[in-house]
Amino acid sequence: MNPSNPLILQGDGKVLLETRHPDFDRARDFLARFAELESSPDLLHTYKISSLSLWNAASAGMTLSEIVDGLRGLSKFDIPADVRQSIEDTVGRFGLVRLERHPTEPAQWLSVEFANRYIEKVVRRTDTGAQLVEPDGKRGWKVAAGMRGIFKQRMLLENWPVADNAGFLDGDPLSLHLRPTTLGGKAFQPRHYQQEAVDRWFMGGAPQGGHGVIVLPCGAGKTIVALEAMVRAQTHTLVLCNNQSAVTQWIREILDKTTLTEAQVGEYTGQNKVIKPVTVATYQVLTWRRSRDADYEHMHLFRDHNWGLLVYDEVHLLPAPVFGATAELQGCRRLGLTATLVREDGREGDVFSLVGPKRYDLPWQLLEKQGFVAEAKCFEIRVPLSRRARIAYENASEMEKFRLASENPKKIDVVRDLVSRHADDNILVIGTYLGQLDEVSRDLGAPLITGKTPQAERDDLFLRFRKGQLKRLVVSKVANFAIDLPDANVAIQISGSFGSRQEEAQRLGRILRPKERDAYFYTVVTADTKEQQFAVKRQLFLTEQGYRYHIEDRAAK
Repeated sequence: MNPSNPLILQGDGKVLLETRHPDFDRARDFLARFAELESSPDLLHTYKISSLSLWNAASAGMTLSEIVDGLRGLSKFDIPADVRQSIEDTVGRFGLVRLERHPTEPAQWLSVEFANRYIEKVVRRTDTGAQLVEPDGKRGWKVAAGMRGIFKQRMLLENWPVADNAGFLDGDPLSLHLRPTTLGGKAFQPRHYQQEAVDRWFMGGAPQGGHGVIVLPCGAGKTIVALEAMVRAQTHTLVLCNNQSAVTQWIREILDKTTLTEAQVGEYTGQNKVIKPVTVATYQVLTWRRSRDADYEHMHLFRDHNWGLLVYDEVHLLPAPVFGATAELQGCRRLGLTATLVREDGREGDVFSLVGPKRYDLPWQLLEKQGFVAEAKCFEIRVPLSRRARIAYENASEMEKFRLASENPKKIDVVRDLVSRHADDNILVIGTYLGQLDEVSRDLGAPLITGKTPQAERDDLFLRFRKGQLKRLVVSKVANFAIDLPDANVAIQISGSFGSRQEEAQRLGRILRPKERDAYFYTVVTADTKEQQFAVKRQLFLTEQGYRYHIEDRAAK
């Protein structure tokens, strides 16, 4: 017992962390490996230790003794006995059920192995075990290779996380290497953490490797991680990403930094449908169908080619229909890339079981300290409602209140002030509501990019911004993901999607590319409204990463 320590571990498994303690940074980084941040008021942060967070930690190699000894070393009081027992039981479950390569018929079957006879009996009595696990010889067990993903997905719901050591099919071979010099004439070599991330994912080609998720901040070069993974795998690869702009960027990076040629890299989108040894597609084209009752017409892309590697960019956005295809394609190596594993639909467990466990996670501020991403300063500016708007707000429905607060006309004045404050900087104004964005665009005399903006016009505006010909852009949610604007260093967020933590992280990521100037991230919210309440939830992920929001209260002026 040491009352001077920064943590309090409660009997319900929640962990309280003092933010002003000298060991705050060390304790925060430790907790982030196996717990989830729930709330982050100024003085005391609350973490939740969940089964999934513990299984991710265990799959990444974190041991029970590391967790228990670390908690003991940082806690004010002893770990409650029930909590310790729960941690032991949860961590100990990972790997008690394993999938291994079948010794005689690997194309048709996978061997199912259990830690002991007791586990075997318990698992066999579950609904999943009874339906999918079949006898294999006198004492062995097997599951159909085609049910590999479904088996893991269902076993996770039964609280039996499966260690998948069955290995992968090679896919069609493809020879490629990274260029020491890019086509643009710049010296190129993956950074040390990018290589380390791929090492942990690939595991030297061992059956335990080749599937899983790598978590890196926006601007840290997740695309380079994927290129290195492709070089390790040396196989035909399907890359899935969020939009047409991302497809263009992926193809540009592949051609610029690898020995692949235009004849080997294809685009499968709403505009072009060309399958080549490396094909980059959008989630949208895969999930397109003519009507609700119709089939997904392009899901055949997964099955019509002998892919050896699937890359899921922004894996936290993986659409639900693609989970089904992912369950079928467990014979392929799989790499998920994201800045945050938070899914607003709560399907992190499906990512764990179908794409793979978290293999690598690097805190944003560590990269910031090493100079790989820009230092970011985060501000929340609270703006009052006018007396008339306040009356309308109080009389509105719960759903209407959020939009009324989000579209507060007084935000326009704040945006104008911030743009004036950063007259020499490269500024993105980001929002959700098109009428509000159109007004800001006219007020600033800046171009507006929305989902309706033709792709050619978007690409031209983004190019002009990258070249410095434009200093300001107003963008809708289309800029949340995979937009490469390395010179942007100021983001002004005037409206968002309720309490979306992933959106907050992605929008900050637009300005974190390394640069000589600091990055500034402003969130403008209406004071004492639903929007302010949701802003607290949105900021959770960045708070966990070590960022602090400076509050500027315009309502008090």
